[in-house]
Amino acid sequence: MSLALATFAILAGCNEKPSANWSGYAEGEYIYISAPLGGKLDSIKVQAGQQVAKDSLLFALDAEAENAAHDEASARLMSARAQASNTEKGRRNEEIAVTLAQLSSAQAQAALVRQELARQQQLVGQGFVSKSRVDDAQTNVKLSEARVAELNATLSVAKLPARADERAAAQSSADAAKEALRQTAWRSGQKSQNSPANALVVEVFFRQGEYVQPGQPVLSLLPPENRKARFFVPEGELGKIVVGQAVSLHCDGCGAAIPAHISRIASQAEYTPPVIYSNAQRAKLVFMVEAKPDQPDKLLLHPGQPLDVSLLAAVTSSGKAR
Repeated sequence: MSLALATFAILAGCNEKPSANWSGYAEGEYIYISAPLGGKLDSIKVQAGQQVAKDSLLFALDAEAENAAHDEASARLMSARAQASNTEKGRRNEEIAVTLAQLSSAQAQAALVRQELARQQQLVGQGFVSKSRVDDAQTNVKLSEARVAELNATLSVAKLPARADERAAAQSSADAAKEALRQTAWRSGQKSQNSPANALVVEVFFRQGEYVQPGQPVLSLLPPENRKARFFVPEGELGKIVVGQAVSLHCDGCGAAIPAHISRIASQAEYTPPVIYSNAQRAKLVFMVEAKPDQPDKLLLHPGQPLDVSLLAAVTSSGKAR
């Protein structure tokens, strides 16, 4: 009979919850989702208490003005690019054809005046005309040759692109238009916001149709990894813990202990806050400590939930667990 009682006592001891060292509560680091631009709330895609996936749409503000500005900037970019491209080319083929026709006419005219000069020179030698007629014919030859040279130069210039400075200015205008389009695209995109992580929608602060100021949160999210335990360690027991040390968390209705690791130890002492309902601890000087669960995706901790915290290993004076 005594052996049976001893065995029962050992089994009962194994099922007991480890004695709690400190008291605390669950805390959450909320993410407040807002848009940098204001506007009427066109649509809200989630509600409080809903689990949302990363990158899923949360809400959208009225973006009519931003979309119109984006379309305008897009048209300006197309115009600037066309102008920049035009400076890289010579004149149109039709314009060059006109110059070629004028050059052909001038060359034919030059051939005629040269023939006329030769005829006048022959007549002067025979004594039929005065020397002034030859002078006039020579002048006409010079004028026609100058016209041919002018049209040849015009044809060469027509095949050249714009000057380097003009091309640089046109390209700079196209670059500026591109950046303006990027700005309008950013503004349009900011009118709708997606979830930055898998999270719980905690609160929705606006309804559809209401006006939202720039930067004003529309809703709050709580990702699983932002849940943590916050507890308070008396100054005399601070030497027992280090950052990274394993602890176990216990809460009403949680079942088995929740494994966690200490993530932060406050650098300054404080008096135990009123949320810790222990008269024995309330008058003590304590340090706030935070611990994060090893498996946050199980969602076992709920902000405001009272917790008991136990160490899984003691710490030596050298800072090593044993």
